[in-house]
Amino acid sequence: MKNKTMRHFVLLATIAILTFLTSVSAYADDTAKDEDRLQNSGEVMKEIMDVPDSIPQKLLDRADCVVVIPTVLKAAFIVGGSYGRGAMTCRSGADFRGPWGAPTMMALEGGSFGFQLGAQATDFVLLVMNPRGASSILSSKVKLGADASVAAGPVGRDAEADTDATFRAEVLTYSRSRGLFAGISLEGSTLRPDNDANERIYKKKISAKEIVSGNEFAAPRSAHLLIETLTQHSVKKS
Repeated sequence: MKNKTMRHFVLLATIAILTFLTSVSAYADDTAKDEDRLQNSGEVMKEIMDVPDSIPQKLLDRADCVVVIPTVLKAAFIVGGSYGRGAMTCRSGADFRGPWGAPTMMALEGGSFGFQLGAQATDFVLLVMNPRGASSILSSKVKLGADASVAAGPVGRDAEADTDATFRAEVLTYSRSRGLFAGISLEGSTLRPDNDANERIYKKKISAKEIVSGNEFAAPRSAHLLIETLTQHSVKKS
């Protein structure tokens, strides 16, 4: 009887250890993916800003936050997930007028944009143009076009950026596919903080608003390229 009880105990202990090791391994894999997304977000932003005909300077200088969702594949919208993941960095301070700060991880979901991807990998860039839009996105899931006004962004560093649609929009949206950078409609999609990824990146439970509201949290090394690129191209808010 004792031997049977001992075998049962050993079996349960083994299962518990294997479960723990599997969860630790999965957590490490997810964290590595989060770090890759941050690094890729910086690379995408740098490549876009290095091209003369990209985001109008006036718009970038007015933006409170920038969201980058790198390398979204059409397959992601066909097989189950229907989302892309990336990062959002904002100008620091209560009025979003300070230096670009530590990023919050973000998820872009649903809507019709999956059908616009074609067969190629696509990167998305979203400019958040006012404090109301920024605060809404940092607080909860926001449906673009309903909870926050959205428009396809104009292209060209010196392009006219004062059209009515552009001026009124809280979020301006762009895509890059096969080297072509253009405004794209993301109306009907939702944008939300990826709180699980934030917990992995910052090693504690923390809200997106807490991350960007001050200088308490240092940006991870994988986010330095994203912040440095935005600082280089738009150090001050106009």
